[in-house]
Amino acid sequence: MNDLATNSMTSERTQRVDFNTPALQRKRRRRALKDRLTGWYVSIGGLGVLAAITLIFFYLFYEVAPLFQGAEMEERAPHEAAWLAEADEHAMLLSVEEQNRVGMRLDSSGEVVFFDLGDSSVIHRQRLPLPEGVQITSHSVDVPGSERIAVGLSNGQALVFRHSYKITYPDNVKTITPALEFPFGEAPVTLDEQGRPLEHVGLTANDDTLIVAGSSERELHVLRLAREENLMTGEVTLEQEKVALPQIADPIMSIHIDPRQQWMYVLNGRATADVFNLRNGSLNGRYKLLEDGGNRITASAQLLGGVSLLIGDAKGGIGQWFMARDPDGQARLKAVRQFKLAQSPIAGLVPEARRKGFLALDEQGRLGVFYTTSQRQLLEVELGQGAEALAISPRANRVLLESGGALRSFNLDNPHPEVSWHALWGKVWYENYDSPAYIWQSTSASGDFEPKLSLSPLAFGTLKAAFYAMLLAAPLAIAAAIYTAYFMAPAMRRKVKPVIELMEALPTVILGFFAGLFLAPFLELHLPGIITLLIVLPIAILATGYGWSRLPEAIRLRVPAGWESAILIPVVLVVGWFSFAVSGYLEAWLFGGNMPLWLSHEMGIKFDQRNALVVGLAMGFAVIPNIYSIAEDAVFSVPKSLTFGSLALGATPWQTLTRVVILTASPGIFSALMIGMGRAVGETMIVLMATGNTPIMEANIFEGMRTLAANVAVEMPESEVGGTHFRVLFLAALVLLLFTFVMNTLAELIRQRLRVKYSSL
Repeated sequence: MNDLATNSMTSERTQRVDFNTPALQRKRRRRALKDRLTGWYVSIGGLGVLAAITLIFFYLFYEVAPLFQGAEMEERAPHEAAWLAEADEHAMLLSVEEQNRVGMRLDSSGEVVFFDLGDSSVIHRQRLPLPEGVQITSHSVDVPGSERIAVGLSNGQALVFRHSYKITYPDNVKTITPALEFPFGEAPVTLDEQGRPLEHVGLTANDDTLIVAGSSERELHVLRLAREENLMTGEVTLEQEKVALPQIADPIMSIHIDPRQQWMYVLNGRATADVFNLRNGSLNGRYKLLEDGGNRITASAQLLGGVSLLIGDAKGGIGQWFMARDPDGQARLKAVRQFKLAQSPIAGLVPEARRKGFLALDEQGRLGVFYTTSQRQLLEVELGQGAEALAISPRANRVLLESGGALRSFNLDNPHPEVSWHALWGKVWYENYDSPAYIWQSTSASGDFEPKLSLSPLAFGTLKAAFYAMLLAAPLAIAAAIYTAYFMAPAMRRKVKPVIELMEALPTVILGFFAGLFLAPFLELHLPGIITLLIVLPIAILATGYGWSRLPEAIRLRVPAGWESAILIPVVLVVGWFSFAVSGYLEAWLFGGNMPLWLSHEMGIKFDQRNALVVGLAMGFAVIPNIYSIAEDAVFSVPKSLTFGSLALGATPWQTLTRVVILTASPGIFSALMIGMGRAVGETMIVLMATGNTPIMEANIFEGMRTLAANVAVEMPESEVGGTHFRVLFLAALVLLLFTFVMNTLAELIRQRLRVKYSSL
């Protein structure tokens, strides 16, 4: 009977619990649907993050890729110029105005023809005011972009003129009216009083002064003209002054004058250059331009700005030269870089009007497009023999060539010649520098500025800032994490950890503002105190710990376990107060009352108020919470069974920490360091406001720096969209992203190896 009753009750209970009721089935279906939706959501989110990062990479590559493309040139449809076929004299000079609508041609008879570049029709003809029966024997162009020209005449005189283009809008139609101007008068000036033809001529001019030089039968003639305007009457007077220079015996091939009116370069037939100092009338020196005795100079020109000379030779080589100072302070003509077009003699060199590039044409009709700073040959094309004159437009997008009595026009696309691997990462010898250097200087107020786009000082500054920040943050954060997770009492840990992690919420712009406006001046005024604090504080902490361990056990047991760290609070405060209290006395006793000045004068260590020490303290403060939080969680997550087992086997707490806990937590600690390093590398606002933004390559802790991230933040709003500067900033961002990606990848690989290695503990 009992068995039957028991079976009956069990049967009733089994019938009462039904897991397949419609309600439970609907609940399970809803749960399964939620699980699938959650799985899809997480998967889509993860794939979306990967897709976003991939798109960022591709977008950066898309913006950067055009930097490393070469130039392209395409010939335009020809137009017959009947007036050119009727011309009796050959072209001495061609020019193109900025809008690529008007061209200019000067022939040896002194006739200037302005013509339409679209259909080659004549717009305006004008003959230079030359004396009767006088021909042009030579010509020279002032620095590119000035549009000033000097012509040497067969009677020993020279005439300086300028071609200009006035833009008007009659009936809302853009009209360009070309004209000739004579800023120093229409009357030619006499260089050779004996009336001998000027075989070569050179000039340089500014608003008030003109220096024109010529040569006849190996004799130099230099004339300085000062232009003065009466403010009351508007009358203009010219004062002439002969510049006496030592004479040379070699045949003269060309003359070039520095726009600063200091140096005059005279190239002669022995492949040498005589450099004269126009300010004191002395010979600076004679310089050998070609090492090969069988070679000769065939062409020469000045680059934009007139600082550099371009020398073309009979073997297709082109050299860049400019004045630079030796270590003894003496200015010398230095060979900077070499280019090679082909094997034929260079027939012409035409510099660009707004960049440090130039065109080179050899006697076989081969045209090369070069850029000096990046040391690149961007293009080489065959144009055919018989070229008489060559010109490039001010915007460097149109090339004009006269050959065989016809005009040929070409479209030139050369958007980013300034960039090369060497220009970005190597030492480059820039104009007005005495030696090659790593320089970032993207803009200037001068139109003949040479962009300096080296990323090396920015990358160096990024690593420098990260190094000093990690030097402060890593030891403090890791030591604090280990102590908090392993030694500190749980009640105290619950108060300390949130406070440290709360530091991460502080905006970095506030830290940068604090560092730039308060911390930097404070450090400058209390530098001995800061150094004393960094030296004395670790010693005081160790001494306090040693002294605590030597106290009687009865005293030590009065402090609850894990609360011993509170004893260090007064120690830190007292040491900090003492360090800053003795700062002034130390500065007076040891450093003559001014430590920054003593460092600069006595030690040769440059001191800037906003320096790497300021960045290390401010950015280290910002990085500490990241490293601490992750490292503390890693140490605290070590299974207690490992700790208790080690202690049970007789190991001391310190041995347990160093041989069990830290090794087990090492993957997490390493990840914390790498994340902190990534944060330091990518930090923007602190380094932007506290470093002085000086892009220099100096490891000196008392000098500033500029980082890649700060540079992008500062200069991106001012850059021209699509320009070289704009794309180089994107390249800086790409370098920063790649650096972070590589660093995190290596960190993950090392972390996995550490996890495998110590997983058996």
